[in-house]
Amino acid sequence: MPVTPFPAPRSLTTAPGGAALDAPVHVTADPDLPLQGYRLRTGPEGVTVDHRDALGLRYALRTLDQLRAGHDYTATGYDISDHPDFPVRGFLLDISRDRVPTRRTLARWIEILALARFTQLELYGEHTYAFRDHRDVWQDASPLTADDLRWLDARCAAAGIELVANQNTFGHMERFLRHPRHAHRAENPEGFERGGVHRPPSTLEPTDDNAAFATALVAEAAREVRSRRLNIGADEPFELGRGRSAERVAEQGVGEVYFSFVTRLMAPWLEAGYTVEFWADVFAEHPELMDRVPPGAVPVVWQYDGPRLLSEVIDGDTPEARTWQRLGADLDNLREGFRSRGKLLSEAGVPFWVAPGASNWNSLLGRIDNAVDNMLDAAETGRENAAQGFLLTSWGDHGHWDAPSVAYGPVVFGGAVSWSLEANRDLDIAAVLDDHVLLDEARLTGGVLMRLGRVHRDLGVPLLNGSPIARALFPDPAVPLPALPAPEALDRVAATLAACRDDLTAADPAAADGDVVRRELHHAVALAQFALDVLRARAAVTADVGSVPDADAIDPATARRLLRRIEPLLAEQRACWLLRSRPGGLDDSIRELDRLRHQLTAAAHA
Repeated sequence: MPVTPFPAPRSLTTAPGGAALDAPVHVTADPDLPLQGYRLRTGPEGVTVDHRDALGLRYALRTLDQLRAGHDYTATGYDISDHPDFPVRGFLLDISRDRVPTRRTLARWIEILALARFTQLELYGEHTYAFRDHRDVWQDASPLTADDLRWLDARCAAAGIELVANQNTFGHMERFLRHPRHAHRAENPEGFERGGVHRPPSTLEPTDDNAAFATALVAEAAREVRSRRLNIGADEPFELGRGRSAERVAEQGVGEVYFSFVTRLMAPWLEAGYTVEFWADVFAEHPELMDRVPPGAVPVVWQYDGPRLLSEVIDGDTPEARTWQRLGADLDNLREGFRSRGKLLSEAGVPFWVAPGASNWNSLLGRIDNAVDNMLDAAETGRENAAQGFLLTSWGDHGHWDAPSVAYGPVVFGGAVSWSLEANRDLDIAAVLDDHVLLDEARLTGGVLMRLGRVHRDLGVPLLNGSPIARALFPDPAVPLPALPAPEALDRVAATLAACRDDLTAADPAAADGDVVRRELHHAVALAQFALDVLRARAAVTADVGSVPDADAIDPATARRLLRRIEPLLAEQRACWLLRSRPGGLDDSIRELDRLRHQLTAAAHA
């Protein structure tokens, strides 16, 4: 049976009669092919490769390797023409929400990214780089070092991937601002209110001194890699205009103050010939700024829920939608997915990228259907509006409790649809995982990851940016669970988890991290089962209180039973973490469970 390579090419035909396994490969550079494009032909006359550039040649030879692995290679001739939809196909991994990967884990990511034809890797940074003058900020984080970045840069280069420095420079600076010597840099040194919850300071005041401070942070990482592209972040400055910059914002407008600061952050890099990425969440809300984007600056439009879920939550005017509205979310823009902002930027002639999400965070088990819908929306909008980049993001909210393998499926799908959307929109993700990533001869692990990734839907409580399982484990008063799953939904999900656990026992992934994947997914299932029991216990008292009770409303006997299960789960969480990640940050991540533990303790002593 003929082989369909991964990613599926945009053009593939076969004919009887293949090439010998040892047939020489005749390679020709063809400048008329599209960037990164190639044509590969095999047959009785041998193997020929025409390619545009080095990446095109790399992809052609990787495709040839996959064809040779087919049992009928010598009996089947192939004619393949291929090139990408997006010249830049990037993956961003959050290493600042506590989980800093080991070198072995980073090397594994490079293998998977190369398979999926990503051209760029970014490690999202806040405080997890060993900045020369900021030991107090990173000393407990097991940060990446300059040696780590140089090593990773070399590994990436060998795999045809560009390592791009990434350092946030405006919002999300709480790990710096919590320290007394940096407190004066905060927009609101005393913190701020969001969603009815007091939060610590997270946004830099937009001053020249802070621009110089942030630029120095970027420079420390950027000088260790060869790329002439970098990402300065600058997203979600929640307190902007609500503290020290209030008077300026009142006079000039939030868009003007925001973009003036961001322009200062970009200026030295643009002058040095760099391409500078920045998040477009604030920028894209201010059409008056569109003609001020300097050459070389690239706004990156992010959106992390797919159109189907957004329609379900927002169009129904649900309690979940109202929660996000209270947090300041623009529901009209959200409802449009990537389209509203993509169209705005395209019509203004501003080059931009799209950034969907892997939907691994705030979920524990992933949300694969939402990730797929989100990535399809990004790829379709990006192609329609001539976006040059597709940046898939994997975040780590609430301490990055999800296992790294939960993101494997979204990564292979994201790589495939950003390479060729029409050829890969119906990709069998489970088969790709089993055949190319996990090497599971039993063909079970890929299916387990897909079924676990749909559990959030089976619970029947649609949420934005999360799963009921994660909200049960990490309750956030600003984003409460709007409803409890029905008993029959909890039963169905429990049955799915039990079946996945059995399949994991029978699975046989031969990849180097195969045993780690099985162990971390077994543990993820155990955590999810615990979350289901927390939800059941909360549901048991719903009739009495007439609302959605917190865990502190659980009856004392049940609370005590749940509390006894926490320590063994935490012990295994620590063990699984250390198989993939550095020890710094682990304690902070474990503390994300404290709110639930305190609620159960209160209930146990009621």
